[in-house]
Amino acid sequence: MCSITAIFGIDDDPVGLRTRAVRLSARLRHRGPDWSGVWADEHAVLAHERLAIVDPTSGSQPLIDASGELVLAVNGEIYNHAELRERCQDYPFATASDCEVILPLFAELGPELLHELSGIFAFVLYDRGSQRWLVARDPIGVIPLYYGFDERGRLHVASELKALVDVCPRLHEFPPGHWMTPDSDGPVRYFEPAWRDYAAVQGVALDADALRESLCDAVRRQLMSDVPYGVLLSGGLDSSLVAAIAARYAGQRVEDQGSSPAHWPRLHSFAIGLEGSPDLAAARVVADALDSVHHAVTYSVQEGLDVLPDVIRHIESYDVTSIRASTPMFLLARYVKASGVKMVLSGEGADEIFGGYLYFHMAPDARAFHEETVRKLAALHQFDCLRANKSMAAWGVEARVPFLDRHFLDVAMAFDAEHKLIRDGRMEKHVLRAAFEGWLPESVLWRQKEQFSDGVGYAWIDSLRAHAEASVSDKDLSTAAFRFPVNPPATKEAYLYRALFAEAFPGDAAAELVPGGKSIACSSPAALAWDPSFAASADPSGRAVAGVHDDAYVSGAEGTEDAAEPDAKHRA
Repeated sequence: MCSITAIFGIDDDPVGLRTRAVRLSARLRHRGPDWSGVWADEHAVLAHERLAIVDPTSGSQPLIDASGELVLAVNGEIYNHAELRERCQDYPFATASDCEVILPLFAELGPELLHELSGIFAFVLYDRGSQRWLVARDPIGVIPLYYGFDERGRLHVASELKALVDVCPRLHEFPPGHWMTPDSDGPVRYFEPAWRDYAAVQGVALDADALRESLCDAVRRQLMSDVPYGVLLSGGLDSSLVAAIAARYAGQRVEDQGSSPAHWPRLHSFAIGLEGSPDLAAARVVADALDSVHHAVTYSVQEGLDVLPDVIRHIESYDVTSIRASTPMFLLARYVKASGVKMVLSGEGADEIFGGYLYFHMAPDARAFHEETVRKLAALHQFDCLRANKSMAAWGVEARVPFLDRHFLDVAMAFDAEHKLIRDGRMEKHVLRAAFEGWLPESVLWRQKEQFSDGVGYAWIDSLRAHAEASVSDKDLSTAAFRFPVNPPATKEAYLYRALFAEAFPGDAAAELVPGGKSIACSSPAALAWDPSFAASADPSGRAVAGVHDDAYVSGAEGTEDAAEPDAKHRA
């Protein structure tokens, strides 16, 4: 996973600002430890820290087009680059990099090139002749991107806040599915799928075969790699399906990728949890069924507590559920890196698409269900995408997310959510489970949803709460709004994370970019209206959904009731 840092609008001291850009880019070198590159003239600087996944030998950046006028720095992967190269046969490509195709496409189409790209990306492109620039981000926001203006109004763009926080008084997250030029009035949306509107999908039938084939295609596209890769395997449905599909291609050469994919003879899978965690047990079942080379990593509560400051500094968030889940992922990324793997496939996005979180059991109707999935997808860049990207990038590992492939989304979001409703004995994500019948052991295919921070071991969240209780006084919490006027924490656990965030990112500029608002089991604030009990217990853990989770929090401890096992949890 690479990083980009750029400064545009330079009208004085180009040498000093080049030095600044190099210094700021170095803060992000964990994202791209393989090579550093910088390009500068008297008006702009583009810096790049590279993690070499495709074309390790000649794909260093920034890339310069054949005319010498266009300069490009990209963080990401363009999965359909081989197809796009065929379209640009007259262009003299200088590398085998998947990103170079952006240069001739821009010369032909301008910002409209974004409609042609299939991939995950954030990039800056500069035209030397006109001194114009283009900044863009992928449709869902899998790749992070931020921007701000310094004291002289110069535009700064970077992959992480660390490169901007002390040079720009105000910071902005660059929104997913947008582009921006000097002439645009801020970022301009280019990703506008019809499925955002429930009316566009109402009454549309489910095609289970197309759903299955589309996900297989997405995984196949994302195996594009010239270095060893693996899969993150929690033992839940989503990561297990990705692993099962990837395993069918392991040991094969994928001829249509436009590179020489570095498939190992057997797929390597990686799982993490506390000793005896549900995820480790389920992951082992899947690994045995797939015959993967499996790496089961155990960590202790104390090890997790010790790295909390590093986790918060790397993911650049104080959101409670993000930190709970990012900590074990951060520890796992370190192991993945040490094993020699530089790219992993992960299962993020399925719960947002199919309503997999347990609070979706309470959705009142198909319209409400669909609209919540749209809200969840729109916010992923602040939560699961941020967690997966930055936790892995902290150790120079790239995470890819096939469920968020834009072509798969056009299939999975385009049928009526009536088919996704958790009714009549169907459990969450029933349509996905049924579409892949026979691909996984039954105990995993029909396993109840566990959020990652729960699945690594219930003692993890319970220990975090206990640690916060011992670390934060009642007085601290009662005065939280005075110390932290932006999104003041409402619990001691939230206060602990907010205080650690403030140490890494003083002031309010970075804090303002972290989303706030109540949530139950990862819901949007809007979904709290679905059930009266949600308002009483707004906790991001899946165990907060009374009457649904097998191990729901008991009454008195979290404001929910311990309930009997509901029929809706089980396979129809």
